[in-house]
Amino acid sequence: MPDLRLALLQSPSPAGDVAAAFTAIERGLRAAGAAGADVLVVPESFAPGYNSDAIATLALRHGDAWQVQLAQACRDAGCGLVFGYAERDGDAVYNAALALGPDGAELAHYRKIQLYGPREASIYRPGDGYATFDLVGHKAALLICYDVEFAPHIAALASAGVTVLLVPTANMLPYTHVMRATVPAMAVNHGVSIVYANYCGVEGDLTYAGGSLIVGADGEVLAQAGMGPALLIADIVPVDPSRMSSQARDYRAVVLP
Repeated sequence: MPDLRLALLQSPSPAGDVAAAFTAIERGLRAAGAAGADVLVVPESFAPGYNSDAIATLALRHGDAWQVQLAQACRDAGCGLVFGYAERDGDAVYNAALALGPDGAELAHYRKIQLYGPREASIYRPGDGYATFDLVGHKAALLICYDVEFAPHIAALASAGVTVLLVPTANMLPYTHVMRATVPAMAVNHGVSIVYANYCGVEGDLTYAGGSLIVGADGEVLAQAGMGPALLIADIVPVDPSRMSSQARDYRAVVLP
């Protein structure tokens, strides 16, 4: 199986400026492509921004001219993209993610299943299915932020042969335990590599926690950002089998009396 080079962009929120979001993505793609990355993951709802008051107004329609623009940016950079965005579909708005290949072709489209808190529930409809795709010979899947904190979703994807999870997120203070403990634990317990791309800085009443990371399937943190802007790149290589968790095959179900 070929090795895989993964990148993520940790950035302040565009805060409602969609043009600024695309400029940041194009700059990130050029840098990641120059470093030989196969795909760049950017944060959740990067257009128009996670804490924007204008999400419903600025939500993008899947497949419109903006997607053509990003596809060309991927081709120019020779790097794929996972783009978190607010998606307009008729009367509904979804918290979505789009995966494009280095040739600009659409690889997958996903809608967040686990909406977080009353604000997200008031803006978005939840998704109802997974999105998997081939990424340089690895079976990959998209999740968004809160989704990755639910072990049943990770277990279901791992049992379907997924080995790489690409996760745009918008995690704010004080929830640093997600990067410190939850994401590495999900990786090692289910034998999957995870790219978790977060914001940094302040947007409205939210202070983002930064801490974006790339974790190997053995739970090793391969790269992690601090609290400021960052572009992280890490190689996913075969892991020594002795370092892989055996929980999936060792688990013994117990029926409560």
